[in-house]
Amino acid sequence: MPKARLVLAAVLLVLLSSLALAQFRGGGGGRRGARIQQNLDVSKTDFVFARWQYASGNAWSHDYPDAEQHINQIMSEATGVNVDKLSYKIVAIEDEEIFKYPFGYISEPGQMRLTEKEIKNFREYVDRGGFVMLDDFDNARQWQVMKENMELVFPDRPIVHLKGDHNVLRTFYTIDALYVKSPYDVGAPAEFWGISGDDGTLQVIICFNNDIGDYWEWIDRPEYELRPSAEALRLGVNFVLYAMTH
Repeated sequence: MPKARLVLAAVLLVLLSSLALAQFRGGGGGRRGARIQQNLDVSKTDFVFARWQYASGNAWSHDYPDAEQHINQIMSEATGVNVDKLSYKIVAIEDEEIFKYPFGYISEPGQMRLTEKEIKNFREYVDRGGFVMLDDFDNARQWQVMKENMELVFPDRPIVHLKGDHNVLRTFYTIDALYVKSPYDVGAPAEFWGISGDDGTLQVIICFNNDIGDYWEWIDRPEYELRPSAEALRLGVNFVLYAMTH
């Protein structure tokens, strides 16, 4: 990361949260179009970022692995969570291994067509207390695809537009609003939607008309504005801490 942007990012996070953030050490070599490789050096830490792999194509890999490395690095330096840069893994939704990790991340749910096994595992995962983040999709067609999948997993639970206050905004950082504008123009405002359990606990966060993982991936580059980049990092940390405490 260029030194000036590094300093500004750290200062902004401190000002926004009143919490000190140590120097961010960007890294990772994977960019869009790079070969998809499993991380074979998963750190033995309390938290592992599980990227969910669905069987219908490879859009699930967008922003991998830089997004994981960068959000993990921020968490390792800003929180007390035992995590480091290499605490991430690709996990197939149809594999029983998903139940080992409290947080699951799905990229491009608008390209996803869940199989019967994936539907079963997804539902069992959240029923056991897991938390899933759906990210990186936009437009009416992709929304409809996502909605059809979620209705198969949760025929008994609505998708609710999350507006205003929610305790996910206070899990670690105190954030004024559940909003980060999209890093690129998608022709409509960014929105957050959610699916909750019977007790009101948020189980699925849906980042529509947005790409939070893109902000994570490119935090070490100057292409994107600094303030929404910092907000995306803060929200990511809160989502993970929420998954680990609810």
